[in-house]
Amino acid sequence: MAFGGWQDEALTFYEGLEANNSKSYWTSHKAVYDAVVHGPMAELAEELAAELGGEAKIFRPYRDIRFSQDKTPYKTHIGAVIAGTGYVQLSADGLASGAGRWHLEPGELTRYRAAVAGPAGAELAAVIADTEKAGLEIHGHDTLKSAPRGYPADHPRIDLLRYKGLTTWQRWAPEPWLATPEAKDRVLEFLRTSAPLVDWLTGHVG
Repeated sequence: MAFGGWQDEALTFYEGLEANNSKSYWTSHKAVYDAVVHGPMAELAEELAAELGGEAKIFRPYRDIRFSQDKTPYKTHIGAVIAGTGYVQLSADGLASGAGRWHLEPGELTRYRAAVAGPAGAELAAVIADTEKAGLEIHGHDTLKSAPRGYPADHPRIDLLRYKGLTTWQRWAPEPWLATPEAKDRVLEFLRTSAPLVDWLTGHVG
């Protein structure tokens, strides 16, 4: 089936899960999750992957609680990775999408910092400025409190050098269009607007 959006029942499911994050709630509402939450996400992810190239992966609904003080067993959102660098998420708060690299491995981080410190860093700064001008948020992740080793604290792009990940992000509150194919159009437009940042990261980080 073609993606047609998420009905209000999907948001109601997550409102209920936030109020009662338990196995009993999950078990009694599993059919609802499959039909009105996971089903549309699978359709959307497949269509986005076909248009953008690459594969889609929907994350499991279960939280990894082994090393967490929060022992609630279920995620209060559904998320999917699109073509390795795109992300889409639905929760009771509405729809959200991200793109870029959330976490850079040591070798990738070394290449990222070298590029940011060199001439390519000015290109990245310009891409970020254009992306923010288009209305998208830019998020740096796992930020160091001080300059990374080997880089001066007064470097003109020190804020970028301190990041260990870099992504775009946009969130949409629930509105009637969420229950229509327009939801896909909004995510697709976001991912295409994010493409220059993703391309920079792919070209300089790998």
